[in-house]
Amino acid sequence: MNDILALPASEMVRRISEREISAEAVVRAYTERILANDTRIHAWEFFDPALALAQARACDAGSPGGALHGLPIGVKDLMDTSDMPSTYGSPIYAGHRPRTDAAVVALSRAEGAIVMGKTVTTEFATFKPGPTCNPRAPVDQPHTPGGSSSGSAAAVAAGMVPIAFGSQTAGSIVRPAAYCGIVGYKPTHGTLPLAGIKALSPSLDTVGVLARSVDDAAFFVGVLARLPLHAFAHGRLRIGICQTPHWDRAGADSRAALARTARLLEQAGAVITDLTLPEACTGLTAAQIDIMGYEARAAFAPELATDAAGLSAAFAALLKSGSAVDGARFFAAQQLAATARMAVDALFNHVDIVLAPSTEGEAPAGIAATGDPIFSRLWTLLGNPCVHVPTGTGITGMPIGVTLIGPRWGDAQTIAAARELERQLS
Repeated sequence: MNDILALPASEMVRRISEREISAEAVVRAYTERILANDTRIHAWEFFDPALALAQARACDAGSPGGALHGLPIGVKDLMDTSDMPSTYGSPIYAGHRPRTDAAVVALSRAEGAIVMGKTVTTEFATFKPGPTCNPRAPVDQPHTPGGSSSGSAAAVAAGMVPIAFGSQTAGSIVRPAAYCGIVGYKPTHGTLPLAGIKALSPSLDTVGVLARSVDDAAFFVGVLARLPLHAFAHGRLRIGICQTPHWDRAGADSRAALARTARLLEQAGAVITDLTLPEACTGLTAAQIDIMGYEARAAFAPELATDAAGLSAAFAALLKSGSAVDGARFFAAQQLAATARMAVDALFNHVDIVLAPSTEGEAPAGIAATGDPIFSRLWTLLGNPCVHVPTGTGITGMPIGVTLIGPRWGDAQTIAAARELERQLS
């Protein structure tokens, strides 16, 4: 079983396709891991072993075809599934059964992936956390796994599934990946479709993945997006070290991780320079907050009208803040973002990759909050591809890492640099 659980995603698919191992054996191995660990971690909103096994048997009975043949995946409970409940992290949608899969789920199934179950999300992918605990923390000292892709990050970190879908509107892929010590890949905005995913802020919402390695993340997204993400870095990487406008919020662990990463890449031949963001980027965090609030207020008008009592105080406060943003302020935020995108695009004439903090530091203790997305908001608004790579642990032994940011539509370049960093770390 341990050998099966350790297989890279592409190798697992190859072996199942060539009938060296069965999809049933793989699903049984992961099911045992889930049943043994999830009573403590609570990564899964819905898991039915019989349903997972039925998918595996159907996979084994058919002819190998799809590029993800037999690969078990987790699906964030923000994404519709036709054969499992989709609750979006809210009691309002308890037991909700969509008729169709979200587009990314349908694409995954069409390529042969097996949906193991639904992973816990915070309420509507915002601030109110679910019961998920960080699997890297001591049993008697629970820490947040981050949010909103809490269950996906925890499930991958605990070895319950090799890959799980996440989504990011502020920092909901990068932050959980950082806190749980795994890879988080937020592609260029719009790379993967949003259809069938409960919308929060369409200008910002981005589908991505949590994975054990850069290769696993690149393999999975590459198949779904029909995008070649398998190249390695060539030549001397030009790396710009970006402290971002919020450097004062970076703790000692994050600063040390950034410095160590820069040294490793420089030793591997990269050219390291300090990078200052254009002046327009100074206001991007506030602009992201305004856009998110404005669009969320519109997206959740139906729930406000019919189920307002079912919304948490935190989510109600988000919608109230969105009501204070009028159309003129929303347009101004979007115009600032457009101007900043052009300015940041120009930076990539001088560097290949931007290196920045992922979080303020290690995962905070307790599970009543999911941490602050302060270092991810601006990159999400800009739409650039981001890969969080874990680099080690902080002062208390919890994971820490860095974010590599590439130019928009430069996902292959970003993945290649992340793969090189991962290689240097190993």
